[in-house]
Amino acid sequence: MIWVARVVACAGLGLVLVPAFFVFSGLIAWETHAALALFGTVLWFSAARWTM
Repeated sequence: MIWVARVVACAGLGLVLVPAFFVFSGLIAWETHAALALFGTVLWFSAARWTM
């Protein structure tokens, strides 16, 4: 169970960090970045409490 939470938490953290670089390089729009960052934040905070 813990390793699943770690994978989900890492995926959420990736959804927060990676799209920022895509916006910087002009590959995605800001609105898409905002939606992905919000979803990643929810994933990160919901899974991180089981990984600590």
